[in-house]
Amino acid sequence: MAVEFCLLHTISAQVDGREVDLGHLRQRQVLAALLVDANRPVSVERLIDRLWGERPPQRAATTLYSYVSRLRRVLEPLGASISRHPHGYVCEVDPRSVDLHRFRDLVARARSAGDDTQAARLLTEALRLWPSDAPAEPDTPWFNALRDTLEGERLAAELDLNDLLLRQGRESELPAPLRLRAQAHPLDERIAAQLMLALHRQGRTPQALEVYRGITRLLDAELGLAPSPSLRQLHQDILVGAPLLIADSPGGLQGDTPPGPGSDEGTAASAVAAPEAARLPVPRQLPPPPPVFTGRGRAMAELDRLLEPPSAHGGTVPIAGIGGSGGIGKTCLALHWAHQRLDRFPEGQLYLNLRGFEPSGTPTTVASALRDLLDSLGAPEGSVPTGLNARAGLYRSLIQGRRILVILDNARDAEQVLPLLPGSPTCVVIVTSRHHLAGLVTTHGARLLTLGPLSSVDAASLLTRRLGRERVRKEPAAAAGLLQLCGGLPLAISIIAARAVVHPTFPLRALIRDLHGAGGALDTLDAGDDSADLRAVFASSYGALSEPARRLFPLLGLHAGPDIGLAAAAALAGAEPRQAGRALTELVRSHLVTAHRPDRYTMHDLLSAYAAELAAADPTSRSAFERLVDHYLHSAHAADRLLSPHGESIALTPALPGAAPVQPADHQAALAWFAAERAVLTSLVTQTRHTELHTKTWQLAAVLPTFLARRGLWDELTATQYAGLEAATALADRSYQARAHRELGNSCCETGRFDDAHTHLERALALYRELGDTVGQAHTHLNLGWLWERRGDQQKGLEHDLLALDRFEAADHETGRARALNAAGWDHAQLGKYEEAADFCREALALQRHLGDRRGEANTWDSLGYALQHLGDHRQAADCFLRSLRLNEELGHQYNQAETLEHLGDTHEAGGDTAAARAAWQRAADLLHAMGHHDTDLHRLRGKLQKPS
Repeated sequence: MAVEFCLLHTISAQVDGREVDLGHLRQRQVLAALLVDANRPVSVERLIDRLWGERPPQRAATTLYSYVSRLRRVLEPLGASISRHPHGYVCEVDPRSVDLHRFRDLVARARSAGDDTQAARLLTEALRLWPSDAPAEPDTPWFNALRDTLEGERLAAELDLNDLLLRQGRESELPAPLRLRAQAHPLDERIAAQLMLALHRQGRTPQALEVYRGITRLLDAELGLAPSPSLRQLHQDILVGAPLLIADSPGGLQGDTPPGPGSDEGTAASAVAAPEAARLPVPRQLPPPPPVFTGRGRAMAELDRLLEPPSAHGGTVPIAGIGGSGGIGKTCLALHWAHQRLDRFPEGQLYLNLRGFEPSGTPTTVASALRDLLDSLGAPEGSVPTGLNARAGLYRSLIQGRRILVILDNARDAEQVLPLLPGSPTCVVIVTSRHHLAGLVTTHGARLLTLGPLSSVDAASLLTRRLGRERVRKEPAAAAGLLQLCGGLPLAISIIAARAVVHPTFPLRALIRDLHGAGGALDTLDAGDDSADLRAVFASSYGALSEPARRLFPLLGLHAGPDIGLAAAAALAGAEPRQAGRALTELVRSHLVTAHRPDRYTMHDLLSAYAAELAAADPTSRSAFERLVDHYLHSAHAADRLLSPHGESIALTPALPGAAPVQPADHQAALAWFAAERAVLTSLVTQTRHTELHTKTWQLAAVLPTFLARRGLWDELTATQYAGLEAATALADRSYQARAHRELGNSCCETGRFDDAHTHLERALALYRELGDTVGQAHTHLNLGWLWERRGDQQKGLEHDLLALDRFEAADHETGRARALNAAGWDHAQLGKYEEAADFCREALALQRHLGDRRGEANTWDSLGYALQHLGDHRQAADCFLRSLRLNEELGHQYNQAETLEHLGDTHEAGGDTAAARAAWQRAADLLHAMGHHDTDLHRLRGKLQKPS
């Protein structure tokens, strides 16, 4: 006799395919309420709540008993029973006979299957249990919630199956029309990704891109969010025609596959979640190739030797060092060769300007260079190790075995380059420098190429290609005179040619007269070649500019960053962006400035030096620089308020007229602005300190910690705070001195320098006491609480957190009070006082939800989940951890995600679900590994994963 109980559509039972009369609807609902928890007791109170919600009949228990009695008589012949239990009723039944439990079992088996084919078969079988149209039962609150939950589980299983089929190139077998699913769930990024991939593979790429544009608009309009990194990466892959996964991929559903909206974990992911998550982005960072290139045939041939089989290089990474004076064409040669050989580097091209000869005299640090390389290779935010060796090791790990070209441009010396070299012979490295890189030959067998001036033939060819053969033919003597003045330097030839092209009727002999009259005393401007009069070339081109461009060019020499955006250039000039844009376009046409990205501009270091010396002679330069500082300061302040709306703010005086600060629209726009301007902002902190703008220095330092800490840029955070501390000391500003000490204490704590952290935090506390700043004292006690926890003394941590709570309450500081409540709750949990911990956390949560403090809420949900887990309420604990996880994913806090996933795994294990526990631990370990953490956290997780199942 085959018995089947159905809960996935109308509540029913069948014997050998024949319907069994279970009675009227309410009686059937009693059976369903028991079958959901088959073989487990359900209390009378809970059954009454499931059946009637908040409006039970007067004699609900008696009515329930009569329903149970009738059901017993119906079920007895079917081999099932309902028995009384001290805690309620139990429906004893074979779980395999209940379609809900069979569905869940098949899905769980699929997610732990050893290969995709088996997983797809199990998911297909699970989904067949659902009817094509499931009629809705009459409403009750509990049954409505159950129906929503089951629909979510069905959708999650369906999307898991889609992932498997797409991974195997079997999009024609997808179980449901994806477009209908996308219409029903317009904000689900996982469905959007699956639809995009399916459309792209069917040759309908325009429709795939329209799907991306549609969900991007909706996410922004409805939630104020940008698409997830995985969806943006898929969009980029489609745009560039990257090879997407089509062939079968071994292995089952991965533990880190982000589930769909019906699942408790995550909200959106790519269509081929597990492989796509593991696949690193393909960096394509090469600046544009030189528009005109001539000569250098021998050097091109030497560079081609880098492409010989690894055995020709002794199994080491092939490296070429291109040397020569400034303006000789080192970068042009590297970029021309790279663009000609792109097919040899299908897994990416990395480009980094090391700024070895900037007029400011501050080359890119090795730590910052490694950070930029790791960001380009897809290392998650907040993931980069602080130590140089660990950072270099992560870089080499991410690039290992990949066919990637690395161009390290404008290096100061071999010492700056050595930590940036990959270890894999599949990579190729090109380094350019004005200095001789003999150290690379000694340590890595690099090939050195030293460029000299272009030969007379090649120089003439370059000028002719720039000006046109007819114009050179008309004035051969003048053309020869121009070439003689340029001394074979490609930079000089390009600038002179640009000047001539902008004025096509201008006689070349007149250019020579201008050049002879443009000499002067700029002796510090030295290209390293006595035959080239670069200063005359620069002065002549500068003199031919329109008035707006002539005004802007010297001011660009005041800017210390690696590049400048349009908005900042407009602030520098005190002009409207449209006017500044026209001036920049003219400078680009004149080859005095390069547009290396949309609305981002850079200059050759020799031109930057020339501009800076012009600015030094201009009495209005100081006010222009102060306007630029105000632009960045007020823009950064606005962006910081979006990243940390409940954090400490500083009061700023109004921005100078013309500064025109940027106002990012939302959290994502603020992150993007900081990411684009980070190097400029950190340089500006140093620059304002050197120019004794002390107030601006500490204010700039004060608006950077939120972003720098979120990205794990502890070295930059430390450097900027020390600069801010020096400035505040010069001003005798004890309030910011205290704040800087606090930030330095946090940075030291996060990087394991606990003694230094303690010194800074105690100094901050003393200063706040002198000032009578109760809120500052409270924040510092919170920091000290975290420090003592990191040092392993939880009791001292609790003492400081309770002191923080007292001071926040005294100051009526609600945000701080909520965070202190959470900290105290966590401390109590660590000390084994779980009931007290839960009370503290619930109070914190109520306050944080009222305030809209999502960052604080994320932390507190994790603390509450930890307490509830140890109180034995595993279901509620898991729900808390999932809430924390979702918030941390939205906020981009990678380490907090890993911590919460570990706690979630512990809860699953305690509840007996070892498969779910292992999946959560694996996701946590993967996150920590990607972040470069190889400490006790990762070791502990690996120990859990090695436990026998």
